[in-house]
Amino acid sequence: MKRVLVLHTGGTISMVQEEGGVTPTSHHPLMDPMAFLPKDIEVTVEEIFNLPSPHIRPEEMLQLKTRIVEAQKQGFDGVVITHGTDTLEETAYFLDMTVSKQISVVITGAMRSSNEIGSDGQYNYLQSIITAANEESKNQGVLVVMNDEIHAAKFVTKTHTTSVDTFRTPTFGPIGIISKKKVIFIKDVVDQRIVDINTVTGNVLLIKAYAGMDSFIFDLIEKQDVDGIVIEALGAGNMPPSVIESLQRLIDKEIPIALVSRCSNGIAQDIYDYPGGGIPLSKMGITLVKGLSGQKARLRMLVGLNCGFKAQELKQYMMS
Repeated sequence: MKRVLVLHTGGTISMVQEEGGVTPTSHHPLMDPMAFLPKDIEVTVEEIFNLPSPHIRPEEMLQLKTRIVEAQKQGFDGVVITHGTDTLEETAYFLDMTVSKQISVVITGAMRSSNEIGSDGQYNYLQSIITAANEESKNQGVLVVMNDEIHAAKFVTKTHTTSVDTFRTPTFGPIGIISKKKVIFIKDVVDQRIVDINTVTGNVLLIKAYAGMDSFIFDLIEKQDVDGIVIEALGAGNMPPSVIESLQRLIDKEIPIALVSRCSNGIAQDIYDYPGGGIPLSKMGITLVKGLSGQKARLRMLVGLNCGFKAQELKQYMMS
């Protein structure tokens, strides 16, 4: 018998469609036992909080991490988290960085509320429980299960505002599928360092670059109490030359700056050697992060800072 702990956190999967819009409901539609659950899986259900996902902060992510660590000590084989989809990928990646692989962790959600035609909540929920109970899932890191696909938390992202096929992994694709209640992994997950944190303090900003960008926003940041900056840069990792002097002043203040590409596919790397290009930015001390989206790189920097990483150690952590 496999033991799976379910943690409900809110989101569309827990809401209903009413005349005025989609709203939370007092009774979570997935709190009741599921008729189609395999007989060899025992499920324990808890509602750890009930929040739309735009309301979820790193503090709630840390609360989930703490409960998962406790669940591991209690002998659970896996944990399923139901979550709103807007920030689901961020919670998944936070847990992927901070939770041991000795317990399988699966996050799922829904794009249609529980009483809409074609609601996907119960189906995703069932598939997630089956995945969390699968022995192979323990070595895969945190997984996102939606629409019969299994994605690695590090790279998955929400790509469509309303489609049930919204969660994709650009460049790399899903690592597995669920077919007729059978879990099939088709790729190996790249191993990464797991760190243990008990705080999520610090002010890490996320800035998006654009054509014609000037130094205005960076000049404002220079006057504020900022612990780190992540920039979604142009192309393979380039910035308009008009921001270089401002970035240098921030670096001189020992504010760590990491750079990712704003493109949905490919990675940031030091290819171009012109003012604002990736090569001179790297030489300035800006960290080029490969493969992460801006929101995930921001979380990684926040986690690194709460580990006490600074300077070169933080740079190595961001690049690993």
